[in-house]
This record gives sequence, C-alpha cells and structure tokens, in this order.
Amino acid sequence: MNFNNKVVLITGASTGIGKAIAQKLMNENCKLVLLSRRTELIEEYLNQAQLTNNKPLILKCDVSKKEEIVSAYKQIKEKFGKVDIAILNAGIGHHVTVENYNSQFAEETFGTNIFGIVYWVEQLLPEFVKRREGIIVGVSSLADNRGYSGSGFYCASKAAASIYLEGLRVELKPYGIKVITIKPGFVKTPMTDKNEFKMPLLMPAEKAAHIIIDGIKKEKRVIQFPWQMVLISRLVGLLPGSLYEWLAMKTKT
Repeated sequence: MNFNNKVVLITGASTGIGKAIAQKLMNENCKLVLLSRRTELIEEYLNQAQLTNNKPLILKCDVSKKEEIVSAYKQIKEKFGKVDIAILNAGIGHHVTVENYNSQFAEETFGTNIFGIVYWVEQLLPEFVKRREGIIVGVSSLADNRGYSGSGFYCASKAAASIYLEGLRVELKPYGIKVITIKPGFVKTPMTDKNEFKMPLLMPAEKAAHIIIDGIKKEKRVIQFPWQMVLISRLVGLLPGSLYEWLAMKTKT
C-alpha cells in the first residue's frame, strides 16, 4: 500500500502523534484532512511548513460529539468526494485518584478514546462497504493490558478500543476493508508531559509516526512499539491478579 493520491483523514492532528504523522505525510503525494478541537495549532505548523500546493483541509472537530463528526464528514465529501484512509488518533487521558474521582473524567475519556472511533466508523462504513476498500487505523495503547492505578478510565477505554477494532477487523475483512490497531508505549506528547511517574523507553513523537506510517504501508494488523515495552506489557498481562495487585501496591509505596 502507498499513500499516492489517497485522501487521508487524521483526527487529533494538532499535537503529539497526530501532528507528527501529518508532518511526515506532507512528503507523500496524498490529500490530507486534519481535524482537531484546536485548529489554530494545525495552522501554526502548516504555516511553518510553507506549503505552496496540495494544502491540507483543516476542520475543527471534537470527536466526542457525533454531530461535529457528521458535519466534518459532509465537508470532506464535498471537497474530496471520499476518504481512503482514516487515522483515528484523537485521545485524552486523566490521572484519576480517590481524591479527585469524578465520572466526568470517564465521560471525557471514553467519549474521545472509544466513541471518537465508533462515530467516525459509522460515517465511513457505508461508503467503504460500497467501494469494498478503505483503511481504518485506530490508535489504542499498550496500556490496554491491565488496570493501572490512577489510569483506570484510560486503560479501560484503550482496552475497549483494542477489542472493538479486533472485532471490526474480522467483520470487514470479507469487504476488502483493512482495520489496523496502533498500540504505542510511552510517546512524548503534551498528554504524557503531564505524567509525574517514570516512563521507560519514552519515544519522540516523530519516531512513533515513522513506525506507524511504515506499518500502514505494510498493512500490518497491529502496529505496536517499542518491542521492549511490548514484551513487558505481555508479561505483565500474564501475571495472576493477586500478584499483579501486590506488585502494583509495592510500586505505589
């Protein structure tokens, strides 16, 4: 697969992994659609790139709000007629403890991390099925393997995303539609910059974007990285619940 003449949609394109993917795809001969709640940040890095032609379409869109996705998709169809590859990258996370516990954090996290994918798939699917082609790329996380203290909502939302994408992959295979799951470890972004704990093997967003784009070109089912964190997450996922909880408590103290 290559990106030549493809219409590529990227959500959460203002910062972090989404921004890095967008910047790298500017070197490919594709038509970019960049979405974010903060479009001024997209405008900022596009101005620095000084593009003379094939400028991306920029749309303001909160992926947790279905009506905004419906409106954005209508505008994309009017300009390009279709979407070929949807990189559903938008994501948020909150550090939630007993002291600040609030269901609003869950609503925001699931609204972006899972419904932000579901709502987009709902728009894209009829046209993809009709054409019997298309690629859906959903960004999950290696944190989908356990419920980590202070990140329960985030881990649960990413676990839901991974399972949802896996089921979708099976359902859509007969229609020629590819579903790819992205599962990064720690990547340096404005979201991880807020973390106060140690993040092993923290990776620059630019390197993560390179791995993701390369994996999409190879049409991998699952793109997960770095390999050291993949191995660690698998081992942690295999631990008996009682042992995992004991280790988690020891780490907290």
